[in-house]
Amino acid sequence: MKETKQRLQESSTSEESLAEPGVAGPGVVYVGRIPHGFYEKEMREYFSQFGKINKLKLSRNKKTGKSRHFAFIEFESAEAAQIVAETMNNYLLHNHLLKCNVVPKDKIHPMIWCGLGKKIKPGLAIKVAANKFNRRRSAKEITDMANRLIRKDNERRKKMKELGINYEFSGYSQSS
Repeated sequence: MKETKQRLQESSTSEESLAEPGVAGPGVVYVGRIPHGFYEKEMREYFSQFGKINKLKLSRNKKTGKSRHFAFIEFESAEAAQIVAETMNNYLLHNHLLKCNVVPKDKIHPMIWCGLGKKIKPGLAIKVAANKFNRRRSAKEITDMANRLIRKDNERRKKMKELGINYEFSGYSQSS
């Protein structure tokens, strides 16, 4: 995490040094309400008509890999970003009204571009959780689990007696 933050700070300082004194620098546009089928490739092709795109990040669900229907696009110039926001705001695309706004530099989160080139593999989170659940346990963990089951079973039996319910069930401990 620290390495990522350091790389982000270095890249932001290098981008600032690359900008000429007369040029405003890069501009970031928020694009919301993105329709199904309008993904990274299509967005890059479409928005490149306005100017050179430095970065494009479509937000995706980590679990399924599906689009969360909003994106951030960094253009080489702030003027191009402003033109995109004005032109594309309320633009009807596949029966969806796009919402586009220029994001001020002070509102841009430093971690906004994290995971930019990373592909999300659907089902990976489920596999990780299953492996964690099905891992081999030590003898101490097994005894702790058994003791917890017995304790909870006894608490359930005690609560039923307090409520006046006379019901016997097979559990982890026998009623005395």
